[in-house]
Order: sequence, then structure tokens, then C-alpha cells
Amino acid sequence: MTQVPDGYKEDGTGALRPVDAIKKIDLLRDDLVMEIVNKAKVKRDELVTLKAEIYGDIESFVDLSSEQYGVKRGGKKGNVTLTSFDGKYKIIKANADNVVFDERLQAAKALIDECLADWSKGAHPGLVTIVNDAFRTDQKGELRTNRVLALRRHDINDIRWKNAMDAIADSLQVVGSKTYIRVYERIGQTDRYKQIPLDIAAV
Repeated sequence: MTQVPDGYKEDGTGALRPVDAIKKIDLLRDDLVMEIVNKAKVKRDELVTLKAEIYGDIESFVDLSSEQYGVKRGGKKGNVTLTSFDGKYKIIKANADNVVFDERLQAAKALIDECLADWSKGAHPGLVTIVNDAFRTDQKGELRTNRVLALRRHDINDIRWKNAMDAIADSLQVVGSKTYIRVYERIGQTDRYKQIPLDIAAV
């Protein structure tokens, strides 16, 4: 960290500039940005603490509930839904695996391309669009996992297609997992729930 002397500010290039030489509007903008950033960091830290507390509370409760039946949980802890006594609120803790495809996906794509080449005259153009879209990458250059996996729902009687679907299944690799906490509130007297947002965009 560069030690900035009194009366100076560090600019975007790392150079020190005298405060007196900086336009007032630029100083006001800097003050506003830093004020908002500091408020955001405080809330971020509060959310980190809240998240840890909620996880701990849920796990402790599930352990307590399991003990009523002489069960002691071990290993990876699964998904849990907790509902208030009046049914107005529910909390869902869900684990989601982060999966990627290994090199076998390329074999699957080659087999699928063979199928499409043979079927191109008789195949429904919608199927071609579905396949091509499944292997299209997003803005980060990553494949959209769900769209690739959705191809396996098509039961096509061609050994190359079936081998391609097997290759897709075999190429899946779990590289990590995340746990999500979602809090819901029931909408009036209906059986529908709306999520209580914990992010700024959804508030």
C-alpha cells in the first residue's frame, strides 16, 4: 500500500497529486464513491456474518432433530426445507454442484455432428438449432451446462447419438459445490411463496 502524504491524493496511475490541484467536482465525486463503498463494505460484512449464523443455526437444528431418532449425521449434508408453524415462511438450504465437462465432450460433439450431417435433409430444423445452441458458449466463453445436458432428453434411435449421450454423461466432472440459503414468505392465503431478497438488485 502506498503511503499517501497529507494534502495529496493518488490518481488512477498511482501518481500523487496535490489536493489543491484537483477540481472540486472530482473531489466531491471521490468523496461520494468512497462513502458508498464504505457503506457497501459494512453491509457485505454483515451479510457474511448473517450467512455463517444461518448455516450454523440450520445445521445445529437438523442435528438436534436427527438425534430425536438416535441418528447422527455424517458426510456431506444435504438439502433442507424448514417451515414456520403457521406456514407463512420457509427456509431452503440447498447444495448445488459446480460441474464442468472434460475432453470427452469433444467426442460427443463429433458424434452429434456426424448424426446431423446424415440427418440434415430429413431432420427437423428445430433439432439442429437445439444442438448448435447447446454447444454455443456464453459471454465468458463457457458452455451452458444445462443446455448440453438437455440433449439427453431426446431419445433418438441412432447408435452414434446414444454413444454421444453416454460421452456427455461420462464427461461430467464435479469440481466443487456451493450451498445456498433462500428465505421465502407466503403470498397471502395462497400456496405460493415469494423469496425475501438479500441482494440489492432484487430489493
